[in-house]
Amino acid sequence: MSNESSSSRRAKADAARAAANSAGKRRERTMRIVGAIVVIVVVLGIVGIAVVAKNSSGSGGSSSGWGSVTADPAAATPKGVYGKDAALAYGIPVNAVNAKVPNLTIWEDLQCPACDALEKANGSGIQQLAAQGKVNLTYRPTTFLDQNMKNDASLRATAAWGCAIDQGKTIEFHNQVYANPPASEGAGFTDATLLKFAQDSGITGSNLDTFTKCFNAKTYGSWALNSYGKFIDANIPGTPYVSLNGTEINAAVAADPAKLAAAVAAATKQ
Repeated sequence: MSNESSSSRRAKADAARAAANSAGKRRERTMRIVGAIVVIVVVLGIVGIAVVAKNSSGSGGSSSGWGSVTADPAAATPKGVYGKDAALAYGIPVNAVNAKVPNLTIWEDLQCPACDALEKANGSGIQQLAAQGKVNLTYRPTTFLDQNMKNDASLRATAAWGCAIDQGKTIEFHNQVYANPPASEGAGFTDATLLKFAQDSGITGSNLDTFTKCFNAKTYGSWALNSYGKFIDANIPGTPYVSLNGTEINAAVAADPAKLAAAVAAATKQ
């Protein structure tokens, strides 16, 4: 049996504690690095916006009759959507406008992966600012990815969104789209998928019948293309494009709840 001195035992205990502290610090440092990488990946996903195809004003390829839809300033717009002569023409106001708070505007394409990244990073935070009356939130839809992806998914999804807006499900339908992005870039949405989004948004019974008739009639296809035209006219570089009182917000700010809230607070009129 060894005769270990008390001083030797203390020395070993101190060494064990030091090793444990060092390991703990390494774990903490690793977690900080991983957390930073996650934030960077999210922001890079948002910054990596798609290139706008400005050489076409159509809606992209279509095999379902949507190719016949054209822009028409006289076409119907969903309930509450800004008209053609408004500053935010064809935009979708989310909450009641208050002149004392900033205007937060988001251009988005419903099949845009970078828009999906922003939604996952801070979509709920953005909508909470609107719900709390801290911003005048306006979504402005565009369909430019139909050209890039050679489909008509953005046009059909936006038109379906218009039908959902008529049923009082603006946010609900929007959130269903981003909660269920296409399985792969360019896959788009089927008509059946868009109908399911309506159902999952809470549109039922006769209201669902009205939604379905609205969509099948392509009621808001021209509105979607009218908004796309404004997107092109404004030379928006891609989506998502977020602005506060008309000034673009950096992606890192838009994706960070605390930073966006601080920017909104700074822009709020006293």
